[in-house]
Amino acid sequence: MTGFLVIIFMLLIIIVMLIALAVAQIKMAGMNVKDFWSFVKANETLNKLYAFSKKYEKLTTNEQLVFLREAERVFEAFDKVPNVLWEEDYQKYMEVLSTYKDIKIVRWESN
Repeated sequence: MTGFLVIIFMLLIIIVMLIALAVAQIKMAGMNVKDFWSFVKANETLNKLYAFSKKYEKLTTNEQLVFLREAERVFEAFDKVPNVLWEEDYQKYMEVLSTYKDIKIVRWESN
């Protein structure tokens, strides 16, 4: 029983050390942990927006507004982290940005 508790304790120490190492690396990259976490969430949203950007002309007005709002959040989160972190998602980002601009223009012209 004592050996089991020692193993659990050792695993907890290792997990805490790994978390501390991850936080230290994020700080050394010049970011806040909060900014990095928002980037991770925004990356998930970017994938969804990318799928919508393929068919934005079929979106209703409300869906377009939601797209614009979510895209702005993604852009804000991506601006807070170094470009090196998201260079593999650059094409998706540019596609969403292009769709964002198109929707903005269409909405501006209709007003």
